[in-house]
Amino acid sequence: MSKADLVFTNGPVHTGDPARTRASSLAVTGERITAVGHDEVLELIGPRTEVVDLAGRLLLPGFQDAHVHAVFGGLELADCDLTGTTGVDEYLYLVRQFAEANPEREWITGGGWSMESFAGGLPTRQLLDSVVPDRPVYLPNRDHHGAWVNSRALELAGLTRDTPDPADGRIEREADGTPSGVLQEGATGLVAKLIPPHSPADRLAALLRAQRLLHSLGITGWQDALLGAFNGNPDPSDAYLAAARDGSLTARVTGALWWDRDRGTEQIPELVQRRRDLTHGRFRAGSVKVMQDGIAENFTAAMTSPYLDGCGCATANSGLSFVDPVALREYVTALDRLDFQVHFHALGDRAVREALDAVAAARAANGRRATRHHLAHLQVVHPEDLPRFARLGAVANIQPLWAAHEPQMDELTIPFLGPERAAWQYPFGALLRAGATLAAGSDWPVSSPDPIAGLHVAVNRREPHTSDERVFLPEQRLDLATAVAAYTAGSAHLNGHDDAGSLGAGQLADLVVLDRDFFTAPAEEICEARVLRTFVGGEQVYSAD
Repeated sequence: MSKADLVFTNGPVHTGDPARTRASSLAVTGERITAVGHDEVLELIGPRTEVVDLAGRLLLPGFQDAHVHAVFGGLELADCDLTGTTGVDEYLYLVRQFAEANPEREWITGGGWSMESFAGGLPTRQLLDSVVPDRPVYLPNRDHHGAWVNSRALELAGLTRDTPDPADGRIEREADGTPSGVLQEGATGLVAKLIPPHSPADRLAALLRAQRLLHSLGITGWQDALLGAFNGNPDPSDAYLAAARDGSLTARVTGALWWDRDRGTEQIPELVQRRRDLTHGRFRAGSVKVMQDGIAENFTAAMTSPYLDGCGCATANSGLSFVDPVALREYVTALDRLDFQVHFHALGDRAVREALDAVAAARAANGRRATRHHLAHLQVVHPEDLPRFARLGAVANIQPLWAAHEPQMDELTIPFLGPERAAWQYPFGALLRAGATLAAGSDWPVSSPDPIAGLHVAVNRREPHTSDERVFLPEQRLDLATAVAAYTAGSAHLNGHDDAGSLGAGQLADLVVLDRDFFTAPAEEICEARVLRTFVGGEQVYSAD
């Protein structure tokens, strides 16, 4: 009997297999698991076998993030990072400090501010002018659907009271029509296009910086949700291809090619060519990203009925559908026929319905194919559409961290949705009960990439380490095993890795070791778990030591 290269023993081992959820030992030979069980696995230990004594620590399948922007996140880690605070004075201090520390920078860039920090979610250009008056400043918010800019940036872009709003965005304005310093959705590109581009070396460094962080969180693979140039943001494709070719890409990555919403089916041959050119090693580019709407906080998420105003009365605004919903059916049908997966940004209930209608049209025209289309975000889902996910084979790609009471939810969302529609938010439990396949991700750098924090919120519907005892729509909670399955087998399925996401003989040895068995601890302690080691294909890519 040939001996294993690596054996984990003295478990627990959470297999993800409903028929046998627990084992105590696991063996790896090469990049694959060769045995899962108990003492009999120890017979595979030879003189050259590395033995890992789990000592009661938990071994899991590696996490996969179903919706992340890794290169953008890596770039922001090297820029002016405003995450981790909601204080206006702290934002200004950080911006001033960054500008003073980087006098050679032509532009001050970064981001991560929270809309909850400002009245109506809208900071002003004057605030930024007070700390950086002489250089342009461009700072996306944490959702990356809006940007805070100073007067110099507006001046360089030529934006005045006479500048019309773009069709896919909005320029926030002062009383006389002068741009106030916030650009929403497509309007961000009016300034972002002026920012000097990052070099290929910058993008590759950002990818590797992000990969180190994601591996440290137990993430072994992900789907990058935007490959292409959009609103002045750089195309990260070259970084992935370079890392895949030189072997520095240790994660398994699927890339979602950006669908240009100003064009139609004429772009499909270009997408076919890009899929061919970009697929190499552990990187594949077989998905297409369609951004169907915006976000609820700035009233651009597409809803089936209008938003409310501050007094609770209906407005004339039901949000934006960035792609014509009738044309969308044609586009998705054509992409499906060519074996592309479609990755929808669908946040409002109208966008969700439009995306599902497009998947239904593809199924009717092409039959049931293994394209694994998925809808990401799913903030508001009309109850009538819940059973359609299972019926159409559309994966529900959830971002659990957002499903909790916090100021952006309580102050900038719920009052403008109204009680009925607010109760349709992030319906994880309802989707599960309706038979949907769940996958999970973070949307980092929009929010933390930590899967353990996401698991905590999926199970508790409360933020980690919060004093707020309110549970956000408790009937939508998931049990921990289901939430773990979404972050492992569900996301692996979505990414086309059917030989990952669970622990069994023949499966890829993509593994994570936690410092405790959080299945045996109280649910409110899930967030206390920490990653000790991460393996991809049997090779260690992170160790806390």
